[in-house]
Amino acid sequence: MTAHYDIRETREPAAREADLFARLPDVLRSAMAAPAYAARFKGIDPASVTSRAALARLPVLRKSELPALHKASRPFGGFVAAPAGSFARLFTSPGPIFEPEGRQADPWRGARALFAAGFRPADIVLNTFSYHLTPGGFIFDSSARALGCAVIPAGPGNVEQQLELIEAYRPIGYSGTPDFLKILLDAAATAGRDASSIKRALVSGAAFPPSLQAEIKAHGIDAYQAFGTADLGLIAFETEARDGMVVNEDLIIELVQPGTGDPVTPGEVGEIVVTSLDPLHPWIRLAIGDLTAALPGPSKCGRTNMRIKGWMGRADQTTKIKGMFVRPEQIKEIGARHPELELLRLIVTREDQTDVMTLKAECATTSAILTDQVEMSLRNITKLRGKAEIVPPGSLPKDGKIISDER
Repeated sequence: MTAHYDIRETREPAAREADLFARLPDVLRSAMAAPAYAARFKGIDPASVTSRAALARLPVLRKSELPALHKASRPFGGFVAAPAGSFARLFTSPGPIFEPEGRQADPWRGARALFAAGFRPADIVLNTFSYHLTPGGFIFDSSARALGCAVIPAGPGNVEQQLELIEAYRPIGYSGTPDFLKILLDAAATAGRDASSIKRALVSGAAFPPSLQAEIKAHGIDAYQAFGTADLGLIAFETEARDGMVVNEDLIIELVQPGTGDPVTPGEVGEIVVTSLDPLHPWIRLAIGDLTAALPGPSKCGRTNMRIKGWMGRADQTTKIKGMFVRPEQIKEIGARHPELELLRLIVTREDQTDVMTLKAECATTSAILTDQVEMSLRNITKLRGKAEIVPPGSLPKDGKIISDER
């Protein structure tokens, strides 16, 4: 694969930078039509924000703030001027955070990530991201269709039925978590079903360690990683050069000291801050809580945009489990629902290439009923299945940690 999605990917970096910051003032004016942005940027002249230095003087909006802001001002926290009915689809993510999908082609900017992974027009793609309330399924669905692919809207689960679909439609591509791809391949091998049509994959939403990469490759599947969020869509993606992730077009990425808006030095690990140039639903300096570091120079594939190392952890305790973010405030909500619990700690591990979460909770007394009730609360609040373990008071360390990611 040597071709590029379009000529914008191979522009001189200075030309891209000039284009982004020439467009930014108009996007900032659109943002300030929404009350929350108008209040945050009071006294700021959008025409003056035409450089990275000027952008860095604007306040950072932390993603961790969004649940409270969205609760106070429904549905979008006051950050969207357009009425909800002007969008194509309306979603929710854990928090809750409410996200709209625009009506334009490729609203989540994912087509070029699929192209970089080898997907081409008329390919058939099995999309196993969830279509239920959260935007993940539609992010990859709309991106594939914008590229000209046919999409099987499978979602996660229903493995037997998915194997039927694979044998019937013979998809060449897969999009979903790497864990679920392994589940499908293992199930096909056990049942004697033919999943050999799948030759390429774009995976996201979960860890893709080298051991799993090797296992997927042994099945003859060329898998690439993409990095994105439910708010922004696809932020960066791997290419055939395998030299980090190339940042998507139409985004301004800053790396800042965690908890601040101050830029890090080149090569230093920092928190990702994103400004998106979508006039209908702009994000201005959204700190998404993920850490990465910039890589020097352009990719060997010829794409000239900024490169990053990929996901390098969280600036806070929020963690991604099976493609869904789980936040400390969600664990606190479980405690509020069960006041008999004294201290809670969510422990995240991996077993058989699958994320596993166990909620340990201190309580003076225990029972099977209480354990079941806590597991139900964990599932209802995080939208994920996990185990609850009631432990005696004093069992958990008092180190301020609510989520312990031990993968």
